Amino acid sequence: MNSKSLLGLAALLSAALLAAVPARSATPAPAAATVPDGPRGKMPILKIDPTTVTAGRPGVVASYADVVEPVEKVVVSIKASKIVHERLSANPLLRQFFGDVPDQDRESREEGLGSGVIVSSNGYILTNNHVVEGADELRVVLPDDREITAKVVGADPKTDVAVIKIDSTNLPCVTFADSDKLRVGDIVFAVGNPLAIGETVTMGIVSARGRQVGILDDVGGYEDFIQTDAAINMGNSGGALVDAKGRLVGINSAIVSPSRGNIGIGFAVPANLAVGIMRSLIETGSVSRGFLGVTTQAVTSDIAEQFGLSKDVKGVMVTDVSPGKPAEKAGIRQGDVILSVNSKPVENRDALRLMIAQMPPGSNATLQISRQQQSGESKPLTLVVVLGKFDDKPNELLEGVNVSRLTEDLRRRAGIDARVSGLVVTEVAEASQYAESLPVGAVIVEINRIPVDDLASAKAAIRSGRNLFLIYFRGSAQYVVVPGPHP
Repeated sequence: MNSKSLLGLAALLSAALLAAVPARSATPAPAAATVPDGPRGKMPILKIDPTTVTAGRPGVVASYADVVEPVEKVVVSIKASKIVHERLSANPLLRQFFGDVPDQDRESREEGLGSGVIVSSNGYILTNNHVVEGADELRVVLPDDREITAKVVGADPKTDVAVIKIDSTNLPCVTFADSDKLRVGDIVFAVGNPLAIGETVTMGIVSARGRQVGILDDVGGYEDFIQTDAAINMGNSGGALVDAKGRLVGINSAIVSPSRGNIGIGFAVPANLAVGIMRSLIETGSVSRGFLGVTTQAVTSDIAEQFGLSKDVKGVMVTDVSPGKPAEKAGIRQGDVILSVNSKPVENRDALRLMIAQMPPGSNATLQISRQQQSGESKPLTLVVVLGKFDDKPNELLEGVNVSRLTEDLRRRAGIDARVSGLVVTEVAEASQYAESLPVGAVIVEINRIPVDDLASAKAAIRSGRNLFLIYFRGSAQYVVVPGPHP
C-alpha cells in the first residue's frame, strides 16, 4: 500500500475476516447457483430511474421510512469462508534435544462478512471484489433469513466490483439512479450489515465526488469514489448507498480511519461505474478496457503560458505518443492538450485514464484538443480515436511468468553466451505453476522446437496441452515440459 493507504484503511473493509458473531438459525441452503455458459450469462434487465433526486419531492420531509423500507429488502449479507494453510516451525529447543523435528502443517477456516445488493429478480447480486476474493464458499443471507449458496460470476479488483449469483427467482431488486447527477450535499443512506449485528441503515450526505485516495493503487485500480459521512463500518462492504428516493447511487467499498472504525469518511463505487463493470462480467466473464496510447502530465500555469493557453485551462498535456497505437493513428501529437472526451471535460490525468478505461475497445472517442501553432497561438481541434484494448499484462507469456527480449545489456550483465538468443524470464509469481520450470533469469530459446525471440512468436508457439521448452539457465541448456494455458 502506498502512503495514502496508512489512512487507516480499514479500507477495502476486506473480507477482513472477522471473528464470527453467532448467526441466526437458517434453513438448509439449496444447491449452488449456476450461470449459463460457464461464467457468461444473459444480462438482466435493470430498473433505472435517471431523474434527479429533487424531481417531484416536497420541500419538507419528516421521515424517510417509506424510502428505506424497500431498500432493506434488496440488501443481503454475504458470508465468505476460506481454508488457510499455515506451516508451523518446530520449537528450536525440541530440535536441540530430539534432533530433526519436522515442521507441521495446520489448516484453519477463516470467515468474513460483507454485504451485497440484489440487482435482478433472478438472483444477480452486486458486491465488492474484496468481499469475495479468495473465498472457497459463499453464502448469501436474504432479509427473510433464507441462506443460499452463491457462485462468483466475475470480479474486477481494479474497481473493487464483483458480481455473484444465487439460484432464486422473483426476488425484489434495487432501482438504479444516474450517479453522474449526484451532487455534493445530496442526502444518502448506507445500508448493510456492519459488524454482523444485522441490517442497518445510516444517513449522511454526499461529501465529495470523484475521489482518488490511493486505496486501489496496489492493483493499478481506477478510483472515482463517492465520499460520504453516512456511517460505514466493517461488514458494510458491498452494501447499498442510496439517495433520498431509495435509488442505488453507489456500492459501499471502503473507509479511511486511524481506528478502523467509522469517523465519517467513507467511499462508494458510483453506480454507473459498477453497472458498466457488471455488464462486462456477466456478458463475457471479464472486463475489457479501452486504450489510447499516450503519456500525459498536468498542465501547470507555467506550461500553459509557454503553449499559448489561458492559465486556468483544464486538461492534460500529451508528453509521449506510443508508435502504432490508437492515439498516433488518430493524429494526436506530443504537446497536444486533451481538453475533453466525448464532450466531458478532462480535469486531470486520472480522469482521462478512467474515461478511456470505461469505454469498450473498438469504440470511438471524440477528443477535443488544443494544439500550438507555429505562431505560438493554440488552435482547437477535434479528433476521433478508435480505441484499442488495454493490456494490463503486456509482458506475460504464461500465467504469472513475465518475459523480456534478450538485449545486449541483459546478456552482458547475466553473463549469457553470445550464441544464445531468446526471451529472458524477468518475473515469476510465487504461486505460479511455472515457478520451478521457468525460473527468473532463464532464457527461453525454443518452444515446441520453434525458435522464439519476441513475445508474439512465443505465444503463437504455445499449445493448450504439454509444451516442450528449451531453456538456457546457469550456463547450460536443458529441455523442460510445461503445461499450456487452459483452452
